[in-house]
Amino acid sequence: MNDSNDDHETISLIKKLPLFPLKSILFPQGALALKVFEPRYLDMLTQCEKAGNGFGICLIRHGSEVGTAPEIYTVGTLVEITFWERRKDGLLGISVQGEQKFKVLNHVVQANELILADVELISHESEEILPEQYQSMVSVLKKIFAALQHPYITLPKKYDDASWVGSRLSELLPLPIQKQQLLLELNEPMSRLAMLYDEMLSLGLLSE
Repeated sequence: MNDSNDDHETISLIKKLPLFPLKSILFPQGALALKVFEPRYLDMLTQCEKAGNGFGICLIRHGSEVGTAPEIYTVGTLVEITFWERRKDGLLGISVQGEQKFKVLNHVVQANELILADVELISHESEEILPEQYQSMVSVLKKIFAALQHPYITLPKKYDDASWVGSRLSELLPLPIQKQQLLLELNEPMSRLAMLYDEMLSLGLLSE
């Protein structure tokens, strides 16, 4: 008999997944804090909580995080809500954790401008030992984490995993957002690390 994890792995298509378009990127196993105030997303979160489901985060290609539904990139990340907080300013604060990447197959925009999408899940990247040549990148990542607060401090650290290290650097380095999206769309951890290494050299974060 398969356990629940095996059953989860067989799911390749999710229909009518609500999307939260943002001008930021989240990878699987990453964390993100959000402030929510628009009625469409407050309603979405209420329904997600009742159903015990997550939602999807996609980068905005054209448009805004508020108002009319924007044009989105088609590769995003399925997320799980890990923390809720009713803030003093009246906004809803949540933290989410990335679960799995997906590709949007098609989508519709509801009357309230909430995007619902049929998505195909992208297979998890395999864990690979971080090559010795990229160990200097880990030192930079540790310094970044030392300056972060919730929800990043709650993340399990996997500094020897090439996919995890590349994903966190892709999220946290000051890179152009289109470059971050390109890194998200890559499914090869070593290719991502090679690109990041060059970017970090250009930023002066590493020396050859």
